[in-house]
Amino acid sequence: MNVAFGVQCARVVAAGVALAGAIAAAAPGGAAGAPDHAAVDPVATQCLWADTAHPRGETVTAGGWSYSCGTDAAGAPRWIRGAATMGSSTVPNPGAANAPAGHFSAGARQPGTEYTDYCVGDQLIEGRDNVYEVTPSGDGPLFWRPAAAVDSWTFDPGSHPAPPSARGPSLCRDSQLL
Repeated sequence: MNVAFGVQCARVVAAGVALAGAIAAAAPGGAAGAPDHAAVDPVATQCLWADTAHPRGETVTAGGWSYSCGTDAAGAPRWIRGAATMGSSTVPNPGAANAPAGHFSAGARQPGTEYTDYCVGDQLIEGRDNVYEVTPSGDGPLFWRPAAAVDSWTFDPGSHPAPPSARGPSLCRDSQLL
């Protein structure tokens, strides 16, 4: 090996070591501390609640229940419902008023609205009668599925269940909402 080439290789190695040290010192949590998950978690692993991203491990309260941001077996963000809680919600609860994708992660629950009305035979089931949970379909898209009666939801002071649906049973045909 050529001496000049060996010296140049040593300089490259030394520069690499110095760069690695600078990166470690600037890393969230410092070289010796634990990383700040909010700073290093990609947005894809954060949980959405009413359009707001929450880092893994964060707990929110809504409707009298605690929910922790975690992931499912595939690594997708998911709210995990915990124990019943006292006090007001710590997150907004607009209700299941539109498609959940891009607004809520799987596991989030919201009181129903006219958006979640559905039919059983020729009978209209008003969405406001239930609490709905965001659920992934087998092929990926998220949807609201009935999860509990609306009386399982604790409404914050000044809030209340959605008003009665403007729809009627005449819009139901063979379990299809027209």
